[in-house]
Amino acid sequence: MIRVRVLGRGIETEVEWEKGTKVADVLRRVGFNTESAIAKLNGRVALEDENVKDGDYVEVIPVVSGG
Repeated sequence: MIRVRVLGRGIETEVEWEKGTKVADVLRRVGFNTESAIAKLNGRVALEDENVKDGDYVEVIPVVSGG
């Protein structure tokens, strides 16, 4: 399992890990894409194509835009 926390939204969940899971996959599973959020993998900013392994912790930081 991968623990996921969405900052500012009060969402904490776990997603099933599968071989080949990437950061972008985790974002999609919790309702975001790489343009609407930044991901931190185990405490560091992660690229969307980085592999995620069982037991990892992902923080999702929604991007806020406006004018």
